[in-house]
Amino acid sequence: MGQTLASHDSDIREALFEYLDEIYPINRIIEELTIDRARADVVMVRPDSIYGIEIKSDNDTYTRLANQVKVYNRFFDYNIVAVGSTHAAHISEHVPEWWGIITIEEIAGTLDFYYLRKPQPNPKVKANKKLSLLWRPELARIQERNKLPKYKDKSKDFVRKKLIEKLPEEVLWSCYYEELMDRDYTTIRQEIEEYRGR
Repeated sequence: MGQTLASHDSDIREALFEYLDEIYPINRIIEELTIDRARADVVMVRPDSIYGIEIKSDNDTYTRLANQVKVYNRFFDYNIVAVGSTHAAHISEHVPEWWGIITIEEIAGTLDFYYLRKPQPNPKVKANKKLSLLWRPELARIQERNKLPKYKDKSKDFVRKKLIEKLPEEVLWSCYYEELMDRDYTTIRQEIEEYRGR
């Protein structure tokens, strides 16, 4: 197979992010996020939703896609697969009907992106899995903001279940998206250490 501008994942990312910025002006991109025993290529956080984005370059295969689809479906409100032109004709056979599909073609020496299919709400997202993307200090801020007990000696899983149980959905998820939009990777290690030392 000859080399194209979309031959490799790394060739695609920067141009894809520019395309996403045009479509979704307010967003936060998080790359290579570990979810269960998989890794999400791109997570896009918006003020009211979270998207999982899998990139399949022209040189990629579908070998791991079935498992990736299962994992992404547990974590994100919406899912999108961005594919090189070699996959465009058959990708819809490999992802659920609610997944969005962005095709990537090389035109006049640049990458061109096109929504072949817009994403629909993911019916399989699990609240506890989605919440597991937050770190303990972020969970603690949601507890404090909503005047919930600190549950200091309880596990993160216990805290997540309490948040789901005690808070109205619109309040919980509004706080959740805000925490992810504001996440500061330069200070989070210190925040975690300070939380543990309380």
